Amino acid sequence: MTTSAAASMPVFGWDVGGAHVKVSMATRAGVLADVAQWACPLWLGIAHLERVIDAMFERWPAAADAGARHAVTMTGEMVDLFADRADGVRTLTRALAQRLGPRTMFFAGDAGWLARSACADGWRKVASANWLATAQWVATRMPDAVLIDIGSTTTDIVSIVGGRVVARGANDAERLVSGELVYQGIVRTPLCGIAHRIAFRGETTGVMNEWFATTADVYRLTGELWPEHDQHPSADNGPKTEAASRARIARMIGRDAADASAAEWRRFAQHWRHAQLRALEANLARVIARDAALAAAPIVGAGCGRFLAAALARQEARSYTDFARLACATDDATRAEWISTCAPSAAVALLASAAAKGAAGNEARPYDDAPPRAA
Repeated sequence: MTTSAAASMPVFGWDVGGAHVKVSMATRAGVLADVAQWACPLWLGIAHLERVIDAMFERWPAAADAGARHAVTMTGEMVDLFADRADGVRTLTRALAQRLGPRTMFFAGDAGWLARSACADGWRKVASANWLATAQWVATRMPDAVLIDIGSTTTDIVSIVGGRVVARGANDAERLVSGELVYQGIVRTPLCGIAHRIAFRGETTGVMNEWFATTADVYRLTGELWPEHDQHPSADNGPKTEAASRARIARMIGRDAADASAAEWRRFAQHWRHAQLRALEANLARVIARDAALAAAPIVGAGCGRFLAAALARQEARSYTDFARLACATDDATRAEWISTCAPSAAVALLASAAAKGAAGNEARPYDDAPPRAA
């Protein structure tokens, strides 16, 4: 392949999570061309990741070309398929590099981009760094901001001051302490992880510590869960309908759906929404209290649950910017939805595109044990 042909090949940004894999395709000029998400229950086996890679090659045949560049960030090393996080990073980087080829590089925050061969020693920099990739890219567009990325499972709250990411925590453990990582999302979070007491019919009742219902049930009933984001089975493996969601949330307080009207169960769902919003609001307050520059900083919302980030912005009387508006000029609402939902994958694609343009000779070196690319 000629140098000019290689320079025209796209960059594919990967966000490999424990429940989903998100991939964005960007041109070398730094323009997002496409984005997609696949459900990937990684805790059930690495074969699920292999199937996603197959689907990605089918969607974008150019991804299998020797000149294509793949930029990867991850959180999937946390799943209990792996003995520990180091094992998870080693296994995922090996599996991805073997399939995607020697031009695969892994996002390592301030350490830059690592080849697969460097990830065994540098695993701490690679592990669960997707929030940092998104924040670093947002910082190139907004000097002062609070990034709130609310996904299916977790929420990231990241401070950006003076065009720099100023997070207190560098890893999941530290970020859980600081409030910058909240293990709540809008699809997969069990409701007993949101609140232990909840309002129903004017009284406050205890909540059963059972996986009877998830936040997906709440946001189906409030009408805020986009069906395309509803990619995982329900708590009881039953239908993902409003009627089934009413039955599941009723079980959380020892009732049946027939005990109240559909309107009452919608109000009950709103109480759960309010409880989750309170939890996020408390963590946001902890994060922004650390820097006076954030007193009036705008909120940048990302993730499939960013409607809650917009709600927080309204409560805080802050301006709000959707990640997609920063990343791509588009009037296509569906396209914008996916760009914001897949923000970390878009961010690593755009960061890698910028790195390729600005420092053509500084890409991650191909590792020596790279086998032929398998599509």
